[in-house]
Formats: sequence, C-alpha cells, structure tokens
Amino acid sequence: MQKRSVQGTANRRATLVAILALSLGDFQTAARAKDPLVFLCGSTQDAEIDGIHVYRMNAQTGSMRHMNAGRGLQSPSYIAFHPTGKYLYAVGSSPQVAADSGAVAAFSLDHATGALELLNIQSSAGPVPCHLVVDAMGTAVLVANYAGGSVASLPLGLQGELGPAASVHRHVSDPPGSISARAHSVNLDPLSRFACAAELGLDQLRMYRFDSATATMTPHTPPYVSVAAGSGPRHGAFHPTGKFFYMINETNCTLDAFQYDTGTGTMRHLERVPTIPVPFQHGFSTAELLFHPSGKFLYGSNRGHDTIVIFAVDEDTGKLTVVGHESTRGKTPRNFGFDPTGTFLFAANQESDSVVQFRVDAATGKLSATGVVLVIHEPLCVKSLAN
Repeated sequence: MQKRSVQGTANRRATLVAILALSLGDFQTAARAKDPLVFLCGSTQDAEIDGIHVYRMNAQTGSMRHMNAGRGLQSPSYIAFHPTGKYLYAVGSSPQVAADSGAVAAFSLDHATGALELLNIQSSAGPVPCHLVVDAMGTAVLVANYAGGSVASLPLGLQGELGPAASVHRHVSDPPGSISARAHSVNLDPLSRFACAAELGLDQLRMYRFDSATATMTPHTPPYVSVAAGSGPRHGAFHPTGKFFYMINETNCTLDAFQYDTGTGTMRHLERVPTIPVPFQHGFSTAELLFHPSGKFLYGSNRGHDTIVIFAVDEDTGKLTVVGHESTRGKTPRNFGFDPTGTFLFAANQESDSVVQFRVDAATGKLSATGVVLVIHEPLCVKSLAN
C-alpha cells in the first residue's frame, strides 16, 4: 500500500475546509445534476449471494430502476462511501477473515452501470461489525464492532483498497467485566478531527482523536461522556455546522442533544427528549438517526412503534421541537436514508422485507408516502449517492 505524504494530507485538509465553506445550495444544485444511485443492503446466508442492490432513482419523480448488485460479504449491514464517490465500503462477515472477527469490504463503483467490483476484504479487528464511516480526506475507514465492544481504523490505499487495522481500541467497564461493552456506531465530526463512538453496553459516548496522516485513533481527554444508565446509545449525528451532536438511545427510546466544541472535541449536554409520543413499552427500541441535508430537521427511527420521528432543530441553541411521527408502512425500521438532495426518504422495514419511499416537505420536514415500495429480504441499510 502506498504511503500518503504529509503535504498531500495537508492539501486534502485545505480542500475539505474549502468544500465545507460552500453553501448548501451549491451542493443541492450539484446533486440534482443527474439521477442518483440508491444502495440497499439485505440479509444473506452466503457471501456469494448478492447482498448490496443498486438502483437508479429518477430525481424528479422518485421512480426506481434496478441497475446492479454486489456480493462478497454475508449480510452486509452498513455501508459508507469514499468522499470521491469512487468506492463503497461495507461491514459484514466473510470466510476470508478469522472466525472471531467480522469483515470490512472495499468495492469500486461504476456510476454509469451501478456495478460494484470487490477490491479486497480485511478483518474489522473485532466480532460483529455493525457500523462504519470514512473520513473526509478519504484516508481511513473507522468501524464499530458490536460484540466485545471495540472500534478500529483501517487505512485506505490510493486505489481505495483497505489495509489492516492501524489502531484498535477495546472498551471495558469499571470494574472490568462487570458490564458487557457493545460498540454500536462511530461518527467523525465535520472536519474529521475527532470521533465519537456510541457504547451501548456501557452507556457512554467514547471520544477519540483522529489523525488522518497515520489513519489512527487515540483516546481523547476526557475519554468518554456518560449518558443516563439504561439508555443504550446506538447511532449519532453531528449537525452540518458542527456546533451540535445528537445521540439516539436504543433501549429507552430517547435522544440526547449536546453542544459540541469543534476546537477541543468536547461536549456539553443540552437536553433529553423522547422519540415516541406514547409511554415506553416492551418491544420498543430506536435505530437510525440522520439529519436532513438542510440541517433544519433531525429524523430517528422507532422500532416496535414503527415510525420515523421528525424534529425541527433550532440552529442557534441546538434544541429540538417535535414535528410529528410518520408510520413507516412496515415493521421494524432498522434503517432509513435520504436521497442526496433530501427530497426523498427511504425507510427500511427489516421484518416486513420492504423499503418504503416518502417525499419530504422541505418547509415542514413532514413525510408523505409516494407509493414506491421496494421488496428486499430483511433490509439492513439504505444509502444514496449523487451521480
């Protein structure tokens, strides 16, 4: 694997800052230039079965056309893209890695055909990987391993290929072994300087410094932020401005809001709000959390209640106001995603084998079903990419 120069990393960081300075309108105009690709991951019993399905969406009407599929991982459960859009990364399992570890796969992507070509597979450095993210400079993949509670960073080569893990951090309870660690996601702040890992088992947000030059993570000081016992933090989202961070809690259907300091990588708790409009009951849990591309609205999925909760975001204070709850027209919305412009939302209903499309009202954030429904066995993840 070719090494990246310090100067090259500095140039990429300068380019990133310039990109972040562009207006949201510029991004949305660019995203509308062509019909985007939509990627759906489904549960499979074999790595030789198509696990990632690629669709072309008509940006105006929302109609979908199946283009291609990719294989190489068993049950790919989460995907992320390289900032160039040339490569896709997925977590799952594979016979190519040790039995006590999960796998991360790298694919090259042909935007014209939607074809995915497997580049290579590496160990995720822990069992049951469930989430991953690519840094904004395209130098590394960060992955969360659920079983055993660990996070790892894998460097990326110049052709998008994965290298072996450059850093691995296993979470432990205090005292050690008293509670099982369960890392459920890892998020990088908008400048890819700090990472926040959701530690569901320990009810903590584990904080790390990220070094793009070495593709490594190191524990931050302080090393974690605690949330209320029994919360079960699952997925997080940084506001596009970088001023706020939000964490959806799986086991009690709540959401925590934090003020985030981009210079120091530290957080201050702002508020906790419920994600469901009824009393919590057995069988309820949350899953995904995403910002609308405009940054005006925050969305979360409620399993059991089977809805998407919509919050309006006060961009000055970070406080949230409930807009409403929309049925996902299916069971157990494990995941959902937006098209690149935020015009459409796709809800992946794991237990009803359906991905339901909604149109987003740009003024209110509310959702309305379009009638487009895709059938896929146990959908686990849905993402889109501007073409």
